[in-house]
Amino acid sequence: MTVIAMSQEMGTLGRDVAAGVAKALGLRLVRHEIGDFAAHHMHVKKSLVRRYREGQAGWFEKRQVDESSLALYTADQVFEYALEEDVLIRGWGATILLHPVRHVPCVRICAPLESRIKWLMERLDTDDAELARTEITRSDDAHAARIRHTFGVELGDPLLYDLVLNTGRVSVETCIEQVLALARRPEFQPTAESRAQLADLTLQAHIRTALRERDHEAHIDITPQARNGSVVLRGVVMDDAQAQLAIGVAREVPGVKSVENQLRSIAVSYRYRGSSGPE
Repeated sequence: MTVIAMSQEMGTLGRDVAAGVAKALGLRLVRHEIGDFAAHHMHVKKSLVRRYREGQAGWFEKRQVDESSLALYTADQVFEYALEEDVLIRGWGATILLHPVRHVPCVRICAPLESRIKWLMERLDTDDAELARTEITRSDDAHAARIRHTFGVELGDPLLYDLVLNTGRVSVETCIEQVLALARRPEFQPTAESRAQLADLTLQAHIRTALRERDHEAHIDITPQARNGSVVLRGVVMDDAQAQLAIGVAREVPGVKSVENQLRSIAVSYRYRGSSGPE
């Protein structure tokens, strides 16, 4: 059973590498499905999520996309697809989310900017290099900003990946061979321990999205920790009612066997004296 996470930017030929690897290993290739899932649960158009991801959304459109919800829903699906196995997941922070799981190879496909500009010019059937440069730069900036905001890391950090391939120097065919070789190595074969770790991460993600589904406005920010179905809830909530909501939601998530409450509630009250404000 194979799971591969791959990251690439526009014009790096990452799509071709991913398609070749998926075909050779008989893997399901997943990318847009993750964004479509998020769009459905956020009640926005799929096209809006795609434009937002590529940095093409306008000011008004950006206001319709809640970044926190987008991160929760896409992470939920990355883990869910990985748990199903026999899949190659492109983008959506999959290389970062799945890097802790020992049997998942995390691969980055890159290329020199000039090669990417040439690729996009051919795709757009234009000789306007500046147009292509602008589009690529906008896409890169959007991806980097989203990764930095969501995960607190830099997209190009080589320590996030097990393999980095430059299609400006290495052919697509050779890239495919290298990824296949990595995926077949003993250290990237699933073990009972690595499968259990992935299951725990998936359950934690399901709990987070279940909370968001139950109360879109509250944005309850807690940290569920799962181990073999036993869940510990940590974090700070506004009051006991919010804590009980979180506990109840967690208990309803399939796969949860028990819930331990380590949430802390804060009660804030203000006393007002005339017009002087709170003290």
